[in-house]
Amino acid sequence: MSLHPVTAAVTERIVERSREVRADYLDRMEAARNQGPGRAKLSCANWAHAFAASPDEDKQRMRNPAAPNIAIVSAYNDMLSAHQPLERFPELIKAGAEEVGATAQFAGGTPAMCDGVTQGRPGMELSLFSRDVIAMSTAVALTHDAFDAALLLGICDKIVPGLTIGALAFGHLPVIFVPGGPMSSGLSNAEKARVRGLFAEGKATRDELLDVEMKSYHGPGTCTFYGTANSNQMMMEMMGLHLPGSAFIHPNTPLRDALVAYAPKRAVEITQAANAYTPMAAVVDAKAIVNALAGLLATGGSTNHTLHLVAMARAAGVLIDWTDFDELSAVTPLLARVYPNGSEDVNAFHAAGGMAFVVRELLDAGLAHDDVTTVAGPGLRRYQQEPFLEHGELVWRDGTAQSLNPDILRPVSDPFQPEGGLRLLKGGLGRAVIKTSAVKPENLAVEAPALVFDDQDDLLAAHKRGELNRDFIAVVRFQGPRANGMPELHSLTPVLGVLQDKGFKVALVTDGRMSGASGKVPAAIHVTPEAAMGGVLASVRDGDVIRLDGHTGELAILVDPAELSARAAAPTPPAAFGYGRELFGWMRRAAGPAEAGACALFGDAA
Repeated sequence: MSLHPVTAAVTERIVERSREVRADYLDRMEAARNQGPGRAKLSCANWAHAFAASPDEDKQRMRNPAAPNIAIVSAYNDMLSAHQPLERFPELIKAGAEEVGATAQFAGGTPAMCDGVTQGRPGMELSLFSRDVIAMSTAVALTHDAFDAALLLGICDKIVPGLTIGALAFGHLPVIFVPGGPMSSGLSNAEKARVRGLFAEGKATRDELLDVEMKSYHGPGTCTFYGTANSNQMMMEMMGLHLPGSAFIHPNTPLRDALVAYAPKRAVEITQAANAYTPMAAVVDAKAIVNALAGLLATGGSTNHTLHLVAMARAAGVLIDWTDFDELSAVTPLLARVYPNGSEDVNAFHAAGGMAFVVRELLDAGLAHDDVTTVAGPGLRRYQQEPFLEHGELVWRDGTAQSLNPDILRPVSDPFQPEGGLRLLKGGLGRAVIKTSAVKPENLAVEAPALVFDDQDDLLAAHKRGELNRDFIAVVRFQGPRANGMPELHSLTPVLGVLQDKGFKVALVTDGRMSGASGKVPAAIHVTPEAAMGGVLASVRDGDVIRLDGHTGELAILVDPAELSARAAAPTPPAAFGYGRELFGWMRRAAGPAEAGACALFGDAA
């Protein structure tokens, strides 16, 4: 199948836009590769320090300059359900490495915070920048320069992007991501959403809500809705950084353990000393980024990746923007409906055909590049296979060519909708993105008076006072990366959803983020420029009529431009302190705009 002309054109534009930055990145990675394996550059004292605490048998292997040594970088903690299974992985990895004459060392850990715990709390203001901290933590782990390859253990929202950004600074090394998989399915998503809505209306008690939440989030593994964590896992497959089909296998199962144990063996096969040398810099290129975009759009993935994927690509010297998302979305059909875009979870998605089916469909339609390098070998076709255990041995077989549940997963020939799940909005209020896949078409366009809030708690308080039973567009501003670290505003979803269900025309416009599980209310998010950086949002007043049209891509304020420009902008609220927020002040000051990834590490804040 020939490449779709829009996919080809967007890819070529990205390549041209990135040519200088990408060439500089590859030159730096080639220089690092030419220095040879890390331990070859270490003095005897340096090298002895690196394995002083290792078992004697590992020490003997490490004395052999030809024996590969693999770094393990993990985001393990036992507070996050997705990361708790990682506790067992290092021993499985070390045993797998030993089988092929290699060693593996736990090189370092990274923090991993849970947005589900910090939603609506002060800690959420650290969430986005934890990605950059994770990137730096990964660099600290790998800068010991004693490794031939790296295995990265992390799953959730900021963790995978942070690990990717950090590891790309060591792109001369082969890198494989080792996921943990989703928890088993709990309470139905429809019932969870119902009780959340009742609680927002004051018709369910806190105990009733907690009971529902505990039945939903009940064991080890990722949360099973299709938010940022599971979008991460999808993208790692589309980018060729996972072993094929490993994204959605449950933790603590024989198949998951076999995949974990195989990862170091494959890492050894793609080291610089092997015949199939596959550095991360060769895997993550413009075509891989376009493949990740195609997967994100086809599956209705998280809006957070309009930030994270931009930053990940930049770390590899690849420059993308929201116009690329928008143009690819226009030709990439929506193939999956997974909660909150549908009623079923990622376990049902996987059972219906999952990633193997999505990869096959996108490749057959010319919407993804097959001619890419992956950690499993050349070509993305490898990822239309699924792993199985056959007499205790790990094997791969072709995935299903037919969806096993068309209510969850469909082919390109019969999609849920002809376009992908994300769209660019632009107009007098700036540039923003909207997740369209979960919003009914009749709700995608709203023209209504603005109600302006400088804090999400003010909106919630207005709802409790009964002041929001009307048509309106909520403007929640000073929520961008420079203002307060760009916290998610997921707490607004139940309230706005209840009002929409009552028949009111409601929408949200914000320079902040919504959850990766953004739902049924139209929301123009990540508005750039943000209010704290001179954006028009700072001049909006209650009663100004705003038009948000997800069909046409319009984000307009129906106020005379001369009047708007003559207004005094609202002052940025002072930075809050406590809960560690004061430690992140330099990141807020250094953060680039949302469309550039809202990253503090690239030195291009503007």
